[in-house]
Amino acid sequence: MTKVLRTPEERFVNLPDFPYDPVYIDDLKGFEGLRLHYVDEGPKNADHTFLCLHGEPTWGYLYRKMIPIFTDVENRVVAPDFFGFGRSDKPMEEEVYTFDFHRNMLISFIEHLELKNITLVCQDWGGILGLTLPMDMKDIFSRLLIMNTTLGTGDVQLSKGFLEWRAWVRKNPDMSAGRLLKLTCPHLSEAECAAYDAPFPDIHYKAGVRRFPEIVPDRQNAPGAELSRRAREWLRSKWEGSAFMAIGMKDPVLGPPVMQTLRNDIRNCPEPYEHSDAGHFVQEWGEEIASAVGGRTTVNIDIQI
Repeated sequence: MTKVLRTPEERFVNLPDFPYDPVYIDDLKGFEGLRLHYVDEGPKNADHTFLCLHGEPTWGYLYRKMIPIFTDVENRVVAPDFFGFGRSDKPMEEEVYTFDFHRNMLISFIEHLELKNITLVCQDWGGILGLTLPMDMKDIFSRLLIMNTTLGTGDVQLSKGFLEWRAWVRKNPDMSAGRLLKLTCPHLSEAECAAYDAPFPDIHYKAGVRRFPEIVPDRQNAPGAELSRRAREWLRSKWEGSAFMAIGMKDPVLGPPVMQTLRNDIRNCPEPYEHSDAGHFVQEWGEEIASAVGGRTTVNIDIQI
């Protein structure tokens, strides 16, 4: 294993609106020697578990506006940080970060915590990876809450916005997550932007951040592409759970056209909730999204918050 970095705990002191105690696993099956961080709120014996998966270049902090609403009526919320992000360990070699590396972590994590009756809450890479899981864990996932994401099937041309994003990351290997969030979420405070930068003291901690754009399947034989095509077919024909889709309408990368295509790939997915002000990081308008979920419990969906 390559050299691994661990962000000092003092970087996470006094995070605004994020009072949650960190929880760590350092013996995750298949990932021994790496420490994974996650948030775990609400009763462990809750009927429903909301599994919240972040994307690029964020971490569990992204869900701070949704967690209190989900837990308010005794749901459990679990929000892991992918390796390379947040409080989780960060291997320095970019080659460590592959589609299967991240997906296998999620499977091992779910099995480790023995999670059941999961509502998958996903955005960006949280969906690119997370939406491939239900077909292989049929009795564990019951509902989907999907925000600005896609499936990396490799047989659909990547959007101009994504290709521009990938090129930008290549030119900016020491990107500031906080500044990036501020560009699309201008209502964020300086302290909130600093919280997004907290996991990354310097460029050496950002291998995982640089790698995510590179491993989006962009051709049919790319790693993860065939798996994602199988997931697409399964979601189209065999998914039996409920779904809710929220779209940040100002997202130039995974916005309305991509999301409408994804909606057609999910069996019985109702009309999406559209947020006219939200961009790619739609969780930054999370109170409204989470409340909208509750408000649509009578419209072909049974997600309860």
